[in-house]
Amino acid sequence: MPSDKDKEVRDPAALELFKSLGLDSKTAQNAVANPKVTANLTDVVREAGVAQGCDKSIGNLLYTVATKYPANALKHRPALCNYIITNRIKTVPQLEAAFAFLALVGPDSYNEAEFEEKCGVGVEVSLTDIKAAVADVIRSNKDVLLAERYRVNIGTLLKDVRSKLPWADGKLLKEELEKQMQDLLGEKTAADDEKLDRKKKEKNPRVEDGRPTSRTDREASAGIVPEENDPYSIFPKPQDNISVHTEIFFSDKSIWRPHNSRERLEKHLMETGGRVLTRFPPEPNGYLHIGHAKAMFIDFGLAKETGGGCYLRFDDTNPEAEKQEYIDHIQNIVSWLGWKPFKITYSSDYFQDLYELAVELIKRGRAYVDHQTADEIKLYRSEKKDSPWRDRPISESLKLFSDMRRGLIDEGKATLRMKQDMQNENFNMYDLIAYRIKFTQHPHAGDKWCIYPSYDYTHCIVDSLENITHSLCTLEFESRRASYYWLLDSLDLYLPYVWEYSRLSVANTVMSKRKLNLLVTQNYVDGWDDPRLHTLAGIRRRGFTPDAINAFCRGIGITRSDNIIRTELVEHYVRREMDRNCPRTMVVLKPLKVVVVNLKEGEVEELDAKIWPDDREGSYKVPFTKVLYIESSDFRLKDAKDYYGLAPGKSVLLRWAYPVKCSNVVLADDKETVLEVHVEYDRSKSTKPKGVIHWVAEPSPGVEPLKVEVRLFDKLFRSENPAELDDWLADLNPNSREVITDAYAVPPLKHAKEGDRFQFERLGYFCVDRDSSEQKVVFNRTVTLRDSYKPGSK
Repeated sequence: MPSDKDKEVRDPAALELFKSLGLDSKTAQNAVANPKVTANLTDVVREAGVAQGCDKSIGNLLYTVATKYPANALKHRPALCNYIITNRIKTVPQLEAAFAFLALVGPDSYNEAEFEEKCGVGVEVSLTDIKAAVADVIRSNKDVLLAERYRVNIGTLLKDVRSKLPWADGKLLKEELEKQMQDLLGEKTAADDEKLDRKKKEKNPRVEDGRPTSRTDREASAGIVPEENDPYSIFPKPQDNISVHTEIFFSDKSIWRPHNSRERLEKHLMETGGRVLTRFPPEPNGYLHIGHAKAMFIDFGLAKETGGGCYLRFDDTNPEAEKQEYIDHIQNIVSWLGWKPFKITYSSDYFQDLYELAVELIKRGRAYVDHQTADEIKLYRSEKKDSPWRDRPISESLKLFSDMRRGLIDEGKATLRMKQDMQNENFNMYDLIAYRIKFTQHPHAGDKWCIYPSYDYTHCIVDSLENITHSLCTLEFESRRASYYWLLDSLDLYLPYVWEYSRLSVANTVMSKRKLNLLVTQNYVDGWDDPRLHTLAGIRRRGFTPDAINAFCRGIGITRSDNIIRTELVEHYVRREMDRNCPRTMVVLKPLKVVVVNLKEGEVEELDAKIWPDDREGSYKVPFTKVLYIESSDFRLKDAKDYYGLAPGKSVLLRWAYPVKCSNVVLADDKETVLEVHVEYDRSKSTKPKGVIHWVAEPSPGVEPLKVEVRLFDKLFRSENPAELDDWLADLNPNSREVITDAYAVPPLKHAKEGDRFQFERLGYFCVDRDSSEQKVVFNRTVTLRDSYKPGSK
């Protein structure tokens, strides 16, 4: 890194000029070290006419203009400088208001009186005004101040004062606030630096498996992830969509800053009524996965949050890949997740408009018909070479494009390409294909067309035709921004606000359509809705709820940070949702026979078992009989200090029933395998064992309990990111599914229907599978009981 002295020597004239503005040495030197800031600040000094120096307060504001002024309104910068040097704009809040106003205006003219009103020009804020406003805020917050003293959030108090005096000097406000706080509280003491001791809530007693029994404590122990109250606050309002969207660099060194004109924006707002309009645009060529749930949360969620609308638009420009099966699936999943489309449209609805705009693009010299093969196009792009047909006459391209439309040119013999910038550093500006010939019937448009538009040509134009305000997509499309805006500007169409977010990647699975299709078609999994897949059909079948999925999407936020989300975090949200809403019941997965020796033969006692762990009403009947079954893992021949299950001579409490004590064990011939356990029950419940276990009894003497099938799922792949492996199929987890065909359940579960969800006490959360029949109910384990997610972990 160059030293400060090196910077000073590099451009001493600029350094002296910047110091004459009252800038401190460090700020002046940093400005000189940055060529862009040097150029901007030099221009600002010239526009302000202060080459001979100025007051420090003015100089600091001019420096802010040089570093933060909106690039789309440069023509208005000299006028703003004049406001500063004449002391009509003299505080940072006024200057920031000016920036916001001019960013919306752009290069258009504006009403000077409106500008001055928005920026507080002519508003004088005296020290008396500041003292009165601060005193009012101190008075309103007196009780909090006396309780928390200097530990109170001073930023919140300053915000309250600022709301009363938006144009006041921030430094004066802070100084006065600190002074009045000291007058009220006295000098700051060492105790003021200590954290407040906030008493933690006491937790309810725990049962044997260590799980809290109250809902509040269960959420506290789970380490609930802080959720952003309004994740959509990062997006601008439709009325603000006039500022610069991005900077596009061309090979001739020119820089283009696309933005809407005032007239174009006003026309758009008139047509939309100022509403937010988004779109969820899946291609109907496969089943949706959990990444699409995030996209829906952003697209539909932003529209819902702002009172706008979200299109469900099928991007059906490839007739060979689309199927009605996928269209039906997508509509079903969108509805299941709770989203209601503003309208359901298809890109093919706009084929005529797209064709006519392509003709217009040719007429404007922005497109041409090309005869290169796919391989030739790829080669020429790699070498940044123009097509031999790039500069053919417009009339020739118009005729050839018409021939393409009428089916007079064979498939693969011609394409329509956009005439962009073959020397650009962005390969998405290398004359992208707009149309190609395909003699294939379209599933939605029929046989009307034999030429079909590309994604790069279609999606931006349809966004504009549908008046989309916010075009939101994943980060891999960021490099397409240039071609997106280039095409819309070439056709004088409205420019939506484009923003990219990180795609959702979940550990131990794959989500590319190609890989998912291979897993399904090659029978590595049992269809698109296999519960081990993270397709939305798969996780719905597994038992994930729409509320849990949407809460997960809200919890991870809308960011541009790319990382892999641990499966434990996804399951954390599912578990929290199911814990609140799933009725409790009892199932024994691997039964061990238990005989209650002191219960009379034939005696059946109907006990009440609670459905909910809190104060909600509801119960079900469970029979208590001489023969019952417990988990084989809940019995040991040798007891241990940290073991709370059943052992010879030891007692446990049967959930919702009685304490029982092991009195005898029947072993197999190998003297190790336990065949059955004999116990005595304490009808008076005078025994108070530490351990609590679940159980299922014969409904009547000699009748086997309800037998159910239970499917336990684990991660589909062993590696966190199998997609990056060359032989990714070899990473499949051979133990990703275990099927238990002879589990025992309490009698009421006989009537469980597909999609019903339960908590099997001490085992986890389960959902009834579609394979269930009248002969046998089948359950899928949705998530385990324990939450292994740790807040703060990646």
